[in-house]
Amino acid sequence: MRHRIHGRRLNRNTAQRNSLRKNLISDLICHEQILTTEAKARMLRPAAEKMITLAKRGITVGKENPAREIHARRLAASRISRYRLIEDEDGNVEEVDVVKKLFDEVAPRYMDRPGGYTRLVKIGKRAGDNADMAMLLMVED
Repeated sequence: MRHRIHGRRLNRNTAQRNSLRKNLISDLICHEQILTTEAKARMLRPAAEKMITLAKRGITVGKENPAREIHARRLAASRISRYRLIEDEDGNVEEVDVVKKLFDEVAPRYMDRPGGYTRLVKIGKRAGDNADMAMLLMVED
């Protein structure tokens, strides 16, 4: 029985699980959608929504006291991977500051929304190992 057991282990040790969570949240914020297994997506969804809520709160309280917004940015930077390299169709690589994008683009988009920033769409089975796949995407507002 799994009474009082919170979270998914995903056949990884703690450090690998935390690293996976940080990287997937960063990819979701950067690309605004990711294709992964259903188990990873179910693990990722609450953590990603908490990051967006942290950014929303940081922006709101930052209007009164800028130090509190800086604190929220530092908390976000400690909980996700900071930079991502993105390659476009032409092969150009650019570096994206994920925390800056979270606070400047993603969180202001959801200021009027009380929650439910992501959507989980089941895709089907993966060809190689028959794993259930899912697409986790940011809800359009």
